[in-house]
Amino acid sequence: MSVSANSNGPECHGTEASASQTNELSPFRAGAIVLLTLGTPREKYWGALLDLNPAGVSVRGISLASLDDCIQQIRAEERVDGSVVFFPMHRVERMELDAHSGDIPSIGERFESKTGIAPSTFFAEGGVQR
Repeated sequence: MSVSANSNGPECHGTEASASQTNELSPFRAGAIVLLTLGTPREKYWGALLDLNPAGVSVRGISLASLDDCIQQIRAEERVDGSVVFFPMHRVERMELDAHSGDIPSIGERFESKTGIAPSTFFAEGGVQR
């Protein structure tokens, strides 16, 4: 990708290549475990990022409000998997990587300590079967 400046601002050449290079460098690429804060209605959603584009965000995940129920179902050896959903960009207020902060574990780390299942495994296509 080449970028050149002109009187109208930066100009990118080779848009197909630049889009894929940006995605490879971005921490928000397919498979990243993310927490979405959504508006109208207000909710939080946790899951694996499938796609991010100007139209919106696609994830395989669960509502954060149902996380404890999900953990209980896994412990009870019931079949559980994340839903594949698309959120239009106008609903997305914030997206952050699920990472620990100092001594505070991430949602994924807490999930794994309670279930013995890594979030990447849980959100893999097909869900978890015990």
